[in-house]
Amino acid sequence: MKTIVKLISVTLLYLIFASTAHAQDSLDSGNTAWLLTSTALVLMMTIPGLSLFYAGLVRSKNVLSILMQCFTITCVVSIVWLVAGYSLVFDDLGNGVIGGMGKALFSGVLEESMSGNVPESAFALFQVTFAIITVALIVGGFAERIKFSAVVVFTILWVLFVYAPIAHWVWGGGWLGSLGVLDFAGGNVVHITAGVSALVGAIVLGNRKGFPRGSMMPHNMTLTMIGAGLLWVGWFGFNGGSALAANQDAAMAMLVTHICAAAAAMSFVASEYYVRKSTTALGAATGMVAGLVAITPASGFVGPAGALVIGIITGPISFIGVQVVKQRLKLDDSLDVFPVHGIAGIVGTILTGIFASSELGIFSGQGMDTSIISQIVIQIIGVTATVVYTVIVTFVIFKVTGLLVNGLRVDEESEVQGLDVSTHDERGYHF
Repeated sequence: MKTIVKLISVTLLYLIFASTAHAQDSLDSGNTAWLLTSTALVLMMTIPGLSLFYAGLVRSKNVLSILMQCFTITCVVSIVWLVAGYSLVFDDLGNGVIGGMGKALFSGVLEESMSGNVPESAFALFQVTFAIITVALIVGGFAERIKFSAVVVFTILWVLFVYAPIAHWVWGGGWLGSLGVLDFAGGNVVHITAGVSALVGAIVLGNRKGFPRGSMMPHNMTLTMIGAGLLWVGWFGFNGGSALAANQDAAMAMLVTHICAAAAAMSFVASEYYVRKSTTALGAATGMVAGLVAITPASGFVGPAGALVIGIITGPISFIGVQVVKQRLKLDDSLDVFPVHGIAGIVGTILTGIFASSELGIFSGQGMDTSIISQIVIQIIGVTATVVYTVIVTFVIFKVTGLLVNGLRVDEESEVQGLDVSTHDERGYHF
């Protein structure tokens, strides 16, 4: 009997140590370190990157309000992601439309649980930074006039009913991913949804008092240029980190990201000079961001030459988009979210279908199996589905939010006074 007990004990100990050793072998410390670094870079894109970028673009009386909105969105989205967002995106039920609630409250996300060869906790944290910046981008479309309470309610509803489904469609085992839509780091999921939602918000809330007749110039381009620099650096984590590994894919994603940003900045400035006979820091920063947006869906699939062409094409298109929205349509997309993120995201997603083709030699990165025409059709289907769904659901969310907080917009007196004082009873900029 004693011999049998010893045999059982030895066997159990062997199984425990063997399973532990296997778990340790499956963990790639290099990939994990890169993913953790990328997570910090992407979070930096929102706080402080985008926060400063937007803070410089608004008028001085609304600086604190936009900073507070970005900061609060970071907090609210993180909690929503824990409670349900992560599960709705990545708990694949096989229906192609939306995930389940099997991972609600991070159920099963334990210290030892893995996503590939990295800890699932690191993967879940990396993904929430994408959700955070997507919502933060949107508020630029209706800055300087929305109630703070409306931002909070809108954030909760939008993450659950727009971001989660579309992220599942593309990245979580949904129908767009199965169809073959190429979106390496968020052309559809982040930028098209944010840009389109910002435009819907601008229309629903209406123009700022005095627009387009009054001066709505940025109050501090120094803050904006600092924010732009942080966004550029942080985007290496955004695109490079989406490889989920410290490998050749991540290196190429970072290389093409840098090239496209530089090319789009210069082509945007060239367009500005052609029309206005002058160049501006705002134009350079805007073009740079448009280039970063355009390369986001393509960054894991194209080569440096393709990135250069995408950047050259995107700059002028975004420049024209800004002029059309503000001057022709008279729509007060306050911080040009739709032209810079929506339009550039659409352009980049469609061009991915061209320059990811192995038929184009030096223009392609990993290449793809389908023909250029077939892939373009697939990319257009993805863009169309994302735009239509986002427009409809975001419009409904704004209407529901307005009912819940008794109107989306601050009163006229509060808007004239500025949201820093009227909403937060503080001054964010003293001069």
